[in-house]
Amino acid sequence: MKEEKSIHEGFITESLPNGMFRVRLDNEDVILGYISGKIRLSCIRILPGDRVKIEVSRYDSTKGRIIYRLPNDDSDDSDDSDDSKD
Repeated sequence: MKEEKSIHEGFITESLPNGMFRVRLDNEDVILGYISGKIRLSCIRILPGDRVKIEVSRYDSTKGRIIYRLPNDDSDDSDDSDDSKD
C-alpha cells in the first residue's frame, strides 16, 4: 500500500545548496523542500518568492518534495499608458 501524502501550497523563502529550499506553507509552517525528479529533468527554475505545490509525508512533516511551480500572479497586462496616442 502506498504512503499517504498531503499536498500543500507555499512560497520559497530561501534557496539552499543541492536543489533544496526553505518553504513557508500557507499555514505558516516552515519546512525543507527538495526538487522532484521531473522538475529537475525539465530544467524548471525555482527562485525565492515563487509559489509552489509541495508533497509532505505524514511521517516526517519537516521535509517535503516540490512537485509543481505555480504561475506568478504578478503579470501586469494593463495598457493604461497614453504614450501611444499621437
